[in-house]
Amino acid sequence: MVRVIMGVKGTGKTKQMIELINEAAKNESGSVVCIEHGSKLTYDIHYQIRLIEAKDYALTSFDMLKGFISGLHAGNYDITKVFVESLTKLVNISAEDPAVEQFLDWLNDFGEKNGIKFTVTISADTALASDGVKKYF
Repeated sequence: MVRVIMGVKGTGKTKQMIELINEAAKNESGSVVCIEHGSKLTYDIHYQIRLIEAKDYALTSFDMLKGFISGLHAGNYDITKVFVESLTKLVNISAEDPAVEQFLDWLNDFGEKNGIKFTVTISADTALASDGVKKYF
């Protein structure tokens, strides 16, 4: 399952994400991971959350991000929730690019096969979202 939180800068995406992450820390039975762009969440989320700074791993494409997420799962089958902050900034791609929709579809399939729920933020106007992205709102 994939949930997308999308909006322009200043619409409260990060605040909403922090609340969801901290709620997951209390309620999820498995491990919770947060992949972030920049280190802005360090002091706002629960200490039990595995916080990963994506810049440390040079994730420059969706293929690399797929491999990274697959590797996280391979190393820890107990992951039940993954948060991805600023998806399009992680891989430096426009929110309008069809690759975003393809990645979200892959993420949804991967999550269903492995019992992982994903929450993703995209910093862009919701009017730019394709129907394929909007289905995850």
